[in-house]
Amino acid sequence: MFGLPSGFPAARKLPPAFPGAAGEMPLGRMGALEVRLARSAGEVRAAQALRYRIFYGEMQATADPRTLLRRRDADAFDRYCDHLLVLDHDDVEVRRFRRARPRIVGTYRLLRQEVAARHGGFYTAGEFAIEPLIARHPGLEFLELGRSCVMKPYRSKRTVELLWQGIWAYVLNHGIDAMIGCASFEGTDPDTLALPLSFLHHHASAGGDWLVEARPERTVSMNRLPIEAIDMKSALAAMPPLIKGYLRLGAMIGRGAVVDRPFGTTDVMIVLPVERISERYVRYYGADASRYAA
Repeated sequence: MFGLPSGFPAARKLPPAFPGAAGEMPLGRMGALEVRLARSAGEVRAAQALRYRIFYGEMQATADPRTLLRRRDADAFDRYCDHLLVLDHDDVEVRRFRRARPRIVGTYRLLRQEVAARHGGFYTAGEFAIEPLIARHPGLEFLELGRSCVMKPYRSKRTVELLWQGIWAYVLNHGIDAMIGCASFEGTDPDTLALPLSFLHHHASAGGDWLVEARPERTVSMNRLPIEAIDMKSALAAMPPLIKGYLRLGAMIGRGAVVDRPFGTTDVMIVLPVERISERYVRYYGADASRYAA
């Protein structure tokens, strides 16, 4: 087991009363916004509908006939994952013949290693060769993060902080040691993304025991510009907010990107050992995830 920063609690020794220890409990609250796990199939479907509106409506994803008919972004992994939700209690959806519920305005999909092992593995494994990474760390528990999206009016610091409050509480509650997942650039032409991809290759690459590589049949090089040609400020300005957020936390990036044409994205691999999370963020959210505790 890797050592944790000073003041960082041992995740597997949290008391039973830890907020969110039961799936029914909120993981955090900020005013009218609440973060918690989905409690029903209906809430998962609502999260899938939000993903559809953003991925297929706002972004460049191409829907197959089934997705277009259902108007939900769904796959076989959804049934095994936990779905982290941000809900707005000031925006209540009134549905005919159904109980009113607060609107879901943000979501993140969470898949723990022990669950993935029982159900065919991680989603990320379709793009990146994560098996050697996991094999090199047999004593660690991995968590896959994915399918992140937030409604446009809520794309603010408050909502992002609440999502990370929820993830942090979940990490502590489940004894997670490392987070992995795909993060995306919009667009499928790596040449137009040469600056940010090259920045990640030269300045944020995972190495050693944390190295992960894109699958050979899908990989495109991220090393598209020499290091001396990279303007740091411009590269960071071209970076999606989610990837910049991961980098601030201490994440590393795998070797090689993957073009996902159905989703209209170019994907990179995020590797974030819990021990690398900046102490600044540990202090901010609280070593016991108490900052926005409900």
